[in-house]
Amino acid sequence: MPLLRIEMIEGRSDEELRHLLDTIQNCVVEAFGVPETDRYQIVHEHKPGRMVFLDTGLGFSRSDRMISIQFFTSPRTHVEKKKVYRLLSENLEKECGLDPNDLLISVFTNREEDWSFAQGEAQYVTGRLP
Repeated sequence: MPLLRIEMIEGRSDEELRHLLDTIQNCVVEAFGVPETDRYQIVHEHKPGRMVFLDTGLGFSRSDRMISIQFFTSPRTHVEKKKVYRLLSENLEKECGLDPNDLLISVFTNREEDWSFAQGEAQYVTGRLP
């Protein structure tokens, strides 16, 4: 069950945003093998100039369509992470027209005791979730 924070510059329509989120979810389901109903996405839209993402010396440029996807997730293998990076890049370009240079992805790993889905209970720890 990854929790995703998706940061972007404001200006996309509701339809564009819905399509972007659906595409991201499809990639997560395919790469991590989570159920389709494990969908936790938070979108933050920022005014122009409030997101500054340089190229880290890699020689590419970004546009005002850039997005950042932060995953908060239980441990994932290198293979799973590389797969989700590739799927996001390819599918967001194909399905949503997002330039692969405009995509920044980061993963924050946590453990089962770091999650409570409701009712003040750590459901992974208590066994209510596998």
